[in-house]
Amino acid sequence: MKRFSAAVVVCVLLSVSAFAQLPRSTPESQGVSSKAILDFLQAAGRSANEFHSFMLLRHGHVVAEGWWKPYADSLLHPLYSVSKSFTSTAIGLAVAEGRLHVTDKVVSFFPNDLPADVPEDLSALTVKDLLTMQVGQDPDPTGPVTSGDTNWVKAFFRLPLVNKPGTTFLYNSLGVYILSAIVQKVTGEKMIDYLRPRLFEPLGITGENWATSPQHINTGGWGLSLKTEDMARFGQLYLQGGQWNGRQIVPRAWVTEATTSYNDRGPSWSWPTPRDSSDWQQGYGYLFWRCRHGAFRADGAMGQYIIVMPAQDAVVAITCQTKDMQDEINLVWRYLLPAFHDGPLPADDAAVKALHQVEASL
Repeated sequence: MKRFSAAVVVCVLLSVSAFAQLPRSTPESQGVSSKAILDFLQAAGRSANEFHSFMLLRHGHVVAEGWWKPYADSLLHPLYSVSKSFTSTAIGLAVAEGRLHVTDKVVSFFPNDLPADVPEDLSALTVKDLLTMQVGQDPDPTGPVTSGDTNWVKAFFRLPLVNKPGTTFLYNSLGVYILSAIVQKVTGEKMIDYLRPRLFEPLGITGENWATSPQHINTGGWGLSLKTEDMARFGQLYLQGGQWNGRQIVPRAWVTEATTSYNDRGPSWSWPTPRDSSDWQQGYGYLFWRCRHGAFRADGAMGQYIIVMPAQDAVVAITCQTKDMQDEINLVWRYLLPAFHDGPLPADDAAVKALHQVEASL
């Protein structure tokens, strides 16, 4: 009876720990300049970007956070293509459970959805090709296919492959939807339901919502909505190599594999910009972007970011509406990157007070 009671207590404590807020700290205690964060927030306010929320983590502690009115900490934000990195994670978990391999042929999961004659290149298409945006379709078919009530999986397999799979990068959200369909095939669950006990609940993420297709499959490449702090939790998980509260949630090998670059050229629209000035020419992993300064990120349309900076042991989560995502991330490099120091800084009560006043007045 005593053993049972102790086990119950442990379970309750783990549950409370999972759903608790991330720990808070003054910036200086974690080696971050409050003045630099204040400069960032003021620059964000002056910019042409419409910031909605911001959270900065250092050494696992929230050192700054803010929501521009009418946004609030309790509201879900549409993540757009940040959703892709969660789909990557679902694939990694399914691989770890032996349900599939990245070398598996995509056609093998959908024998009833294929055309009568399957081209050789389509037969060669692998899960890894979908993860790395090297499908071979051109142009991106996502908009035309998903704007109707057709079967999106069948429509995907009827599109021609202009390039051999695994050879040419082209951003393709429909290919990520196929990954979601694969997860549903091999687990018997929608991806959001598969991730809930494996990712969302262990991290204390609550209220998550993910759009579905007409075939009741989570959209995969877009459609996930989360709170800002939950975005930061996901980034912290990857910063910690997939560990959370001493438990390996995502295999460390997958974290490394998913955030390794498999294509350094980036999208063609970014090529006119010098490579050392572009965060779209640093490489692409398994639905994660590489960044300058040794960082990597999940990103979504109009300025949604989860930026992970291993060298600085930091995570930045931002929601925004902007036409210039490079300008937005440049603010991070210009103001926040120099703010990090190796050890704690002397207390700066005046700067902390000024920072909190600005955070409260956004």
